[in-house]
Amino acid sequence: MTNLAKQIVRSLYEIKAVQIKTDRSFVWTSGIHSPIYCDNRLTMSYPHVRQLITNGFQDVLADANIDVIAGCATAGIPHAAWLANARDLPMAYVRAKAKAHGKGNQIEGVIKPGDKVVVIEDLISTGGSVLETVQAIEAAGAKVVNVLAIFSYGLKKAKAAFESKHVPYQTLANFDQLVAHLIGEQKITESEGTELIEWRDQLG
Repeated sequence: MTNLAKQIVRSLYEIKAVQIKTDRSFVWTSGIHSPIYCDNRLTMSYPHVRQLITNGFQDVLADANIDVIAGCATAGIPHAAWLANARDLPMAYVRAKAKAHGKGNQIEGVIKPGDKVVVIEDLISTGGSVLETVQAIEAAGAKVVNVLAIFSYGLKKAKAAFESKHVPYQTLANFDQLVAHLIGEQKITESEGTELIEWRDQLG
């Protein structure tokens, strides 16, 4: 695990942006009983954590040739804004669906045909929602060169979805790294850690 990933998982756990209950008492909207709940919106309220995330995204991008930073509505928007500001780049955001009134925009801000775009998301689960964002951007004639997220569950179906669309993606931290951190900090036992990984793998 990289030093950055260690800092990210530690920070997310400390501010309760990720919470673990080994009895699987969290219930997702899909009805799945889960041992993890992730709310990365909480990072907005902790300047040191959001700066850590921005720095992490900058490190991943390094000298990449980018024209626009685009945030997924809604949780990706603030992180896209902080990253765009740090890199002195234009920023836009993409709604889940086009507005039903006004100009009917799905993309807010300016993304031009031919632009190279990096998409920012807070969490990748199956990858479905962020890939819809990618589709909207590419329908506008731009090219998504990377998708960056704070955290992922590491689902095989997400990897397959991105590969099928030929879209690269990276996350600053993931479920496996979180489990390793919690075992190392003696927050959970090794047996509980194994059960958590097995639960995740069963989701596909």
